[in-house]
Formats: sequence, structure tokens, C-alpha cells
Amino acid sequence: MVKNPAVTPLQSADATLPPLSSTEDRMDLILWRHAEAVDGTPDHARELTERGLKQARRVAAWLEERRPKRLRILCSPTVRTRQTASAFSEHFEIVPALAPDQGVAELLAAAGWPDASGAVLIVGHQPALGRLASLLLAGHEAEWTIKKGGLWWFTNRVRDGETQTVLRASITAELA
Repeated sequence: MVKNPAVTPLQSADATLPPLSSTEDRMDLILWRHAEAVDGTPDHARELTERGLKQARRVAAWLEERRPKRLRILCSPTVRTRQTASAFSEHFEIVPALAPDQGVAELLAAAGWPDASGAVLIVGHQPALGRLASLLLAGHEAEWTIKKGGLWWFTNRVRDGETQTVLRASITAELA
């Protein structure tokens, strides 16, 4: 359960994210929903559309300018998430616990939130990503939507003995 979440204003697409505190006492969690994919079956084999490829490249470029030093990239085993992640880096881990049928608990366990150090980027799916964003900011799961290709960046920190979750950025592919 998240205690006393603190939310900072959203960053503009051209803003540089300022440091919050030393990296030893915080963890960054970046949630990136896969970009637009073709409809069809089987679900795990759906590829990105041309628009989806452009979305992934735009958000990847935005993220590259702000890349955390120690970044671990975790990706769902689906084709569309691997293609989205590949727009940013070829070095990612395919994690079955991030598949479309998994929930918030599996995402948190895979990322090690909130106790890991450094940064973790999860490339995944709705509704789990939106539910996780809701849990981190509101303290409970709700049906929030992260737009296709969208990215939400959270930081966990301890201030005055209290654990805080801060929204550092929320960006859509159109604004990246």
C-alpha cells in the first residue's frame, strides 16, 4: 500500500527532469504502454502499425534524452511490446509476468517496487498499467487508461520517514 502519495506537476515534453534526491534512497518506475498495434489473432503475435512504429520512436527519443543511469528494461513477451521496447533499446528482458493477462501484483513483483534501486522501465499492457498507475497515485486500483504509446514515470522516495510516490512525467506519443 502506498502511503501519502505526493504528486508533482506534469513535465512538458521539452523539460529536463530535475533530480529529486540521491539515487541510493529512491527507485524510478517507468510504465510504457505498447504503441498502436494491428487488430487480430493470435493476440501475442500482433505487430505494431506504421503509426505505432512512429509512436514508439517518438517516445523512445523523448526517453533517451532523460535516460536514468541504471535502467533495467522489462518487456511483456508479446510482439507489440518487444517492438515498442526495441525502438528504445535492444537490451531488454522478456518477462512472462508482464503478459496481457497478468495483474498489478505481477508487475510490482517483476519491477521490485518500491524496494529496488535505480530505475525499471516496464513495457506492457492495459488494463494492468493503468491499474498500477492508479495504485501508485491514489492508493487503490481503479480503471485508469494509459494511452497507446504513452509513458508514465514515477519515483518512490522517503522524506521525513514517510514513503512518497511522485509522478515525475506523463507523456503521450503525440507530445513526445
